[in-house]
Amino acid sequence: MYLKFIYFFYLCLIIDAKENHENENHLTHDESLLTKYKDNDETCSESCSSALNRDKIDSGIQQNELNTHTIDTNYEDMVLIEGGTFEMGSNDTRFRKDGENPIRNVTIQPFYLDKYAVSNEEFAKFIDSTGFLTDAEQFGNSFVFDQLLPDDKKHIHPDLRAVQAQWWVKLDKTTWDHPEGPESNIKDRMNHPVVHVSWRDAVAYCRYYKKRLPTEEEWERACRGGLRQRLYPWGNKINPNNTHRTNIWQGHFPTNNTMDDGYFGTCPVDKFPPNNYGLYNMVGNVWEWTSTAALKQSTTERIKKGGSFMCHFTYCYRYRCAARSYNTEDSTASNLGFRCAKSIE
Repeated sequence: MYLKFIYFFYLCLIIDAKENHENENHLTHDESLLTKYKDNDETCSESCSSALNRDKIDSGIQQNELNTHTIDTNYEDMVLIEGGTFEMGSNDTRFRKDGENPIRNVTIQPFYLDKYAVSNEEFAKFIDSTGFLTDAEQFGNSFVFDQLLPDDKKHIHPDLRAVQAQWWVKLDKTTWDHPEGPESNIKDRMNHPVVHVSWRDAVAYCRYYKKRLPTEEEWERACRGGLRQRLYPWGNKINPNNTHRTNIWQGHFPTNNTMDDGYFGTCPVDKFPPNNYGLYNMVGNVWEWTSTAALKQSTTERIKKGGSFMCHFTYCYRYRCAARSYNTEDSTASNLGFRCAKSIE
């Protein structure tokens, strides 16, 4: 039995950046660029998804038997996020189809959130303790950003590429510990976020440590760090004082990354300054799963937040607190990870 999963990749969606509160009547550098790319943005909504097939593994969230015991939560690397009401979303109508509109007041209860995205090192401990097999391991493949492959392999597999996003290759034997195929490894990336993990993998990990995935509302509350309607966790300027605050794409996507922030792919989970809540890399680096369902008609999809190292101002401008996207629960890719939350007991 086969189930057709829709793997969504978005191109060319851009919003007008707002200047900070003190200079709200003046255009920022980001805003001045928007006019150039506005036409592309208006034509790239429905066309930016690609249909790909995967064999169904009909075993639910627990895709294989985990050890029956769980591990007590370690709060050392978690932050208490106070409950309360905040302004969620944005009023930029160009992102209406994403569902981030309009700005609305949302009230949440206090909860704990990991300071960092789950790293390769931490995920390896989970695998060693449980023998868990991820979706990518069971399917036998995952989606790799072709620019991460060796030069002699960047243009292979033309028949296994996403229709509307040709830089994605469905590569056999690609897993969390072999992120660019079987010849790759993570020995020098143990402090980088784990990738090629599905929503179901993330839920299994969280459950083992008596945690859970954050809701979209919790995630956005935490991302904003107490700031009201700012684009990023630190404010409205992408590089305040000419310093990089996140790992995104510089140059021309997808062929040239100038690496002004120091990284081509992922970076360590504790790189760059944290936000006001002490949370690291809430935007950029890797997309992060949430528990919130996207409520699509044909498939079960989950909201992801934060954007990734592949995001560029002219492509996937979703390294903003309000931004959102979604994938099927079994989706795995080079830029998709997670962090855990925990309710107050």
